[in-house]
Amino acid sequence: MSSLDVHPAPSHRLYRAYARFGFLPTVLVILVVALALFVPRFLTVQNIFNVLRSSAYLVILSAGQMTVLIVGGFDLSVGAVVPLASVVSALVMVWAKGVAPDQTAIIVLLGVLAGIGSGLAVGLINGLSVAFLKVSPFIVTLGSLSIATGVALLLTNGIPVYGMPQAYVNGFGRGLWLQLPTAVYLAALIVALVWFIQNFTRMGRYLYAIGGNLQAATVSGVRTRTYLVLAYLFCSVLAAVSGLALTAQIGSGQAVISAQLTLESIAAAVIAGVSLKGGVGRVEMVTLAAFFLLILTDAMDLLKIDPRIQTIFLGCIVVLAVALDEVAKRRASVD
Repeated sequence: MSSLDVHPAPSHRLYRAYARFGFLPTVLVILVVALALFVPRFLTVQNIFNVLRSSAYLVILSAGQMTVLIVGGFDLSVGAVVPLASVVSALVMVWAKGVAPDQTAIIVLLGVLAGIGSGLAVGLINGLSVAFLKVSPFIVTLGSLSIATGVALLLTNGIPVYGMPQAYVNGFGRGLWLQLPTAVYLAALIVALVWFIQNFTRMGRYLYAIGGNLQAATVSGVRTRTYLVLAYLFCSVLAAVSGLALTAQIGSGQAVISAQLTLESIAAAVIAGVSLKGGVGRVEMVTLAAFFLLILTDAMDLLKIDPRIQTIFLGCIVVLAVALDEVAKRRASVD
């Protein structure tokens, strides 16, 4: 009997299906119900809006992090791309506003393009270094993290950049549409795009193939270097988009924001079952994991838990999630 003829027992199939699709939603529902019962302020309209808005930024960032993890990579620079895009977009908008103060649409467009361009630059450096120079993803993204952080601080001297068009700040960043923050719709659009890419495009299939077995994908004719670069570009662009949305919400370009976003994006991906070895990950589960993390953080804020303890707790969650992922893989290999 060949290995292709061996199928897991029905009970094992059910267990794996539940672990993949049922465990996280169940825990999320239990958490929400518990908080609704024991933390009265959790269900206030303002608090729900805050959670949805914060979750939107993390969902966008985590979707990019997931893409890199699927190809067997790693991106530590996303937390620096967010402030870099924030600073660059704000500076360009302020400059364009001084040149053509009445052209609001052009001012915003130039700022957005500049912010996304900064993300593209970082992603291109990461992708080319990993794909063609064979540099470790950990090392190259750690280096680009330092570079992006330094550039953002150099451009602003650590001083927030104000003066962006009010249409961008109040209309987009702080605006509501159908009683929901606009950032929520942006995150939903990006999740839908990533879901479509994963399920219905050649790029989606190739990214999974590269992460599952790079050598086999190369032998099969997949342009692995090209798709590795695309994965890192996509990740950095989404980080830049998250930075643009966050900039519009806070009303200024800042070089010191998103201190924990890199860790949170990795945590969301790992909790969602994205394999650190590549080849596994679904954007819908990453979205739920991002909500789980932000709801948990919000609960700790409402309970006035020390932020330093929250950081420790987040680190513990990451370690535990990775450990459980390894245990699940070993059980699967034994079965």
